[in-house]
Amino acid sequence: MLGSLSDADDAVQEAWLRLNRSDADEIKNLKTWLTTVVARVCLDALRSRKAHHEEPLDTQIIEPTASNDAQTNPEVETLIADSVGLALLVVLDTLTPAERVAFVLHDVFEVPFDEIAPIVGRSPEAARQIASRARRRVRGAEKLPHSEIKAHRAVVDAFLSALRAGDFDGLVAVLDPDIVFRADAAAGVSGSPTEIRGAQKWARGALLFSRFAQNAQPALVNGTVGLVLALSGRLSRAMTFKIADGKIVQVEVIAEPDRLRALDLAVLTD
Repeated sequence: MLGSLSDADDAVQEAWLRLNRSDADEIKNLKTWLTTVVARVCLDALRSRKAHHEEPLDTQIIEPTASNDAQTNPEVETLIADSVGLALLVVLDTLTPAERVAFVLHDVFEVPFDEIAPIVGRSPEAARQIASRARRRVRGAEKLPHSEIKAHRAVVDAFLSALRAGDFDGLVAVLDPDIVFRADAAAGVSGSPTEIRGAQKWARGALLFSRFAQNAQPALVNGTVGLVLALSGRLSRAMTFKIADGKIVQVEVIAEPDRLRALDLAVLTD
């Protein structure tokens, strides 16, 4: 719902405090009561982000410091993102607060619309429409035929597997020899736009960032197969690919907040 372990923990604690202040004997259905309270707390938190113009796009790519605290442990964050779907968390961040709450409650937790309606302050039919609108945005629209999307997904998966494993030969194998790599100023190491040409030259540099690939996942980016990279469910990088004859011929890394917000992101279906 919130895309963050610490924010989720705050929401649960707030629900617990409200329960302690309530007369539990007067609560007819504890499950429904808790669902409603937690959802409203999450909705308030999401609206607060918007109202205070809090930036949901975490542009800081520095890896969190190792810690026993699950809230700052990158391995735990990765496991949680994998269990929910990192791409889904990223796409959820593009929805309005009401869309996000209605979609998660109905499509993830199967809460009926007559229970969702009072949470988002709408009629059951309006809540249904909100969730439907969110669902269309989550699924997106493919610009390529499904067979081509599937083929491109296989190439991107091979690229990501090689990068995660630090496999130089495997990485070069999916790259066109004359590949062109570009990164905008926010993604460039020097703070300025970067361009690199040649498979072996770029692969050597790419492997230096292989640890960040654990936080990347395939997604539809502007209707084609790309990668999204996020920490705690918040988008920090997006990678777009041009693929021809089973090889990656062009890669672009996008990190500038305005450009990230303008992307049309959706979850890839199997």
